[in-house]
Amino acid sequence: MCRSIQPLFNFEPPATEGEIHAAAVQFVRKISGFTRPSKANEAAFLAAVEQVEAASRQLLEALHTSAPPRNREVEAAKRRARRNLRAER
Repeated sequence: MCRSIQPLFNFEPPATEGEIHAAAVQFVRKISGFTRPSKANEAAFLAAVEQVEAASRQLLEALHTSAPPRNREVEAAKRRARRNLRAER
């Protein structure tokens, strides 16, 4: 999985539209292999981002859990610790 795509489910407060959009862009970039699409591919790229964003929003709304919501700061600290471990290797 792409390391720059962060989990968005079960956080308090819930994921914002901006976070969902950013994850969709990262996913489409990973799949397409483009950081920025050419003019010829831009429409397809943007359409894919919109579709992934809509599917992600629908998924997040449909998921349920009995686990308590996660804390964004704690999860960010865990990600930093994992990143530092990878860098040390």
